[in-house]
Amino acid sequence: MTEYMDGAVIPTGFDEVVGPLMQATHYAGDEGCLADARRFADVFLTRLRQEWCVELDPRTAGDVLLVVSELITNADRHSAGPYVLELEGTSRHVAVTVYDSSAAVPVRFPRDPTRVGGHGLEIVDALAAVSVEQVPVGKRVRAVLTLAS
Repeated sequence: MTEYMDGAVIPTGFDEVVGPLMQATHYAGDEGCLADARRFADVFLTRLRQEWCVELDPRTAGDVLLVVSELITNADRHSAGPYVLELEGTSRHVAVTVYDSSAAVPVRFPRDPTRVGGHGLEIVDALAAVSVEQVPVGKRVRAVLTLAS
């Protein structure tokens, strides 16, 4: 894109495609890693607000933190090795991706309010579009939350 000012052509520098805001970290399952993951996500959301000027209401920010909590908890409980948390955000979406060392695909149980436990993926499904993909070292669980416009 260029600006024309008295016949002069001035490059604006906006010709480049802007990629999403991305941040990643890893955990070994040590005590306190869930709290660390939530803090990491909170800092990411602050950056998304500041750098992308995204208006995140408290409920949406809470939904992102809840998805992070559920996916990190599942990785911690069901994998024997370290796991990676990757966050990606734009003005329209926030994606929460967790890679872990277990090749076992998470089980989606049918709704049952009398069941104790096993509701994590059900909660994440209610808040985001969820996909699970096997990768060479285990699996990738990705939850994409759509932000209000």
